Amino acid sequence: MVLLHVKRGEESQFLYGTTTAVRVKQLAYELITIYNGRLKVSRVCSEIEELAKHGTMLPPDMLGLTDEQVEELHLVDEWADTCIPSGGWRFNRDPVGRRNGHQPQPKMGEVLAQAVEDAKTMISKKLVNENKLLSQRNVQEALDLLRGAVTIVYPMQLPPHDPIRMEFSNTEDLTGTQASLEVIEPSKAQLWFAGKLMLNDKLLGEIVGQNEKTKLIVKLAKLNEGAPGREPVITEDARKQMMMHAYRRQEELKKLEQDDDDQYLDSAWSDSRSLKRQVHGLEDVKFKFTK
Repeated sequence: MVLLHVKRGEESQFLYGTTTAVRVKQLAYELITIYNGRLKVSRVCSEIEELAKHGTMLPPDMLGLTDEQVEELHLVDEWADTCIPSGGWRFNRDPVGRRNGHQPQPKMGEVLAQAVEDAKTMISKKLVNENKLLSQRNVQEALDLLRGAVTIVYPMQLPPHDPIRMEFSNTEDLTGTQASLEVIEPSKAQLWFAGKLMLNDKLLGEIVGQNEKTKLIVKLAKLNEGAPGREPVITEDARKQMMMHAYRRQEELKKLEQDDDDQYLDSAWSDSRSLKRQVHGLEDVKFKFTK
């Protein structure tokens, strides 16, 4: 199995197992699917955290409006009485005016919070340091876990305009958001290895060799982004060790410069009368003066 350490820029994303017989175009699609899937899980987790605090999303025509504006315009959240969390709710106003403030009771809130924590762990970038592989199946399991938790708390489902429901049905609209800049369209994806673009029509083995026990660092990029930065010659740990050694050496040189050049005169070996006292047996003689 060829082990791929997938990066986006200089940031590690996940580890992926493949073979040298896979075509680069297919490999790029698999990696981009996982990459975008992780972004989806992160977006859903973020929205569920808000759901647990402030309830379901307000209709689009009520977003950001004050109570006075809603009353003046005679707007009504038609889904408020339908999408009720299990066990009831308590009011907790959303300071940004996105959600209706119908916060689930603490017990149901814990269900959502635990699902978010578990899902984040399943797709965490820390898995790279633990040498654990990530696959599309893992990403799908994280999404299923989140979907199950939301279904438990909201058995009547969320409003169709709620971003969580839209994410689960793959109808989300990310236009104009920061999230849209992070997503990479499969048709515009590129893979880079050792500072060179991996051509889609090539087999992975034609680029890196036929050794199935190889570990590689590949980088994801968008079309026309240009070549990503090459990997540093030395690792971050090695660089830190070198800096520590240089610092200790610098401190030693500072101490040597601070020492007086004639400091050696205080040493016994530099006393010019030491030999004479030894010959006369006066080396350890001490004199006591009395009045």
